[in-house]
Amino acid sequence: MENNILDKIVVKKLQEIEAAKAEVSVEELKESEFFSRQCYSLPAFITATDRTGIIAEFKRQSPSKGVINHTAKVTDVTQGYVSAGASALSVLTDGSFFGGHKNDLIEARKANEIPLLRKDFMLDEYQVYEAKAWGADIILLIAAILSPERIKALAKLAKSLTLNVLLEVHNLEELERSLCDDLNAVGVNNRNLGNFSVTTQHSYNLINHIPDKFLKISESGISDPNTILELKQAGFDGFLIGENFMKERDPGKAMMEFVSVMSAG
Repeated sequence: MENNILDKIVVKKLQEIEAAKAEVSVEELKESEFFSRQCYSLPAFITATDRTGIIAEFKRQSPSKGVINHTAKVTDVTQGYVSAGASALSVLTDGSFFGGHKNDLIEARKANEIPLLRKDFMLDEYQVYEAKAWGADIILLIAAILSPERIKALAKLAKSLTLNVLLEVHNLEELERSLCDDLNAVGVNNRNLGNFSVTTQHSYNLINHIPDKFLKISESGISDPNTILELKQAGFDGFLIGENFMKERDPGKAMMEFVSVMSAG
C-alpha cells in the first residue's frame, strides 16, 4: 500500500472509530458474549507440532488487488483452513478498503476453536475493546502507522485483556523503534508499501534482528510451499497467507493441497 493509501486509510479509520464510539460504548462492548472469554495463546498454537504454523487469512478484496473473492463464506473458508492445519486465522474487519465486517470475525469465532486475529488498522484503545468483544484472540499493530508510544499503550491494554499482540514491521528502523515487552510476535510484511512489490527477502533481512523471545512471522507473498520450508530453516515460526488461498474458488481446499506439498517437502 502506498503511503498515500495508508494515509487515506488512517484518516477514514479515525472517522469510523469516532462513529463507532458514538454508537456503542466501551461498557456495552464489555457486556458482549465473547468479552469475558480467555483468549487462546498464539505461541501455543503456532508452535504446536500437529499444526502448520500458517495463519490463514479470510480476505475479500484489497487496495492493491481489488476484488479477490466476493463469493466465499467466512464459516466455510475458516473451517476449511482449520481442517487443513491452520495454527491461527486472520479475518479482515476493515470495510472501506478490504470489504471486511465485524460479523466476519464474530462468525469465524463461533465456528472455530483456534486463535483468531482481528486484521485491521488499529489506532485507538476502543478498537482493542472491540476486538475482544468480537471474539478475537490477537490484534495487529502496524508500526508504519503507530508511534512507539502508541504501540506500547495498545499492547499493554491488549495484554491486560488476555489478547495476543502481533507487531507488523517492514524494515529495520520500524522494528528497532517499535519493540516492547507486551508483544507476542513480530511479523515482517514482505510487501513494499511504496510500490506494492512483494519479496520474501524482507523476511530474510530482518530475521536475525528479531529477539528470540518473540514469535517470528513472515507475512504476504508466500505462494510456494517450499518458501515456507526455507523460511522455517531461516528461523521463522509462523507464516501469514491470504491471497494465495483466497484467489481460489475453494480456499480451504487450496490450503489443504498447499500443506500436502509442504509436508512432503
